[in-house]
Amino acid sequence: MKASDHYLKIVEWSKEDQCYIGSCPTLMLGGVHGDDEAEVYRELCQVVEEWIEIYHKDGEPLPPATAGKEYSGKFVLRVGKELHQVLAVNALRCGESLNSYCVDVLQQGKSRHGKTGRRS
Repeated sequence: MKASDHYLKIVEWSKEDQCYIGSCPTLMLGGVHGDDEAEVYRELCQVVEEWIEIYHKDGEPLPPATAGKEYSGKFVLRVGKELHQVLAVNALRCGESLNSYCVDVLQQGKSRHGKTGRRS
């Protein structure tokens, strides 16, 4: 397994730029772009390899791996007192726990923003 296999590589269409954008979060800033999704992925893989070489040449440790990561299904979210109150009251109105209500709200937001959750 190559070092680059430990990093998530993302290629997605950008409505704003009207092209595919490839990125590798945490490993490198910026990314690659182009009209052909497969070509952007190939170029992204090459750029990731180059970034790993730069880390090694500079004697810097690689960032934590992002590919193959397992998620617990839990995270802490600070929302402020007012939003906390609004969410808790809305959950009560719906007869749901705060947790179930927030999961529903997040899922609805995800469907509005597409698979990635990003606004295009």
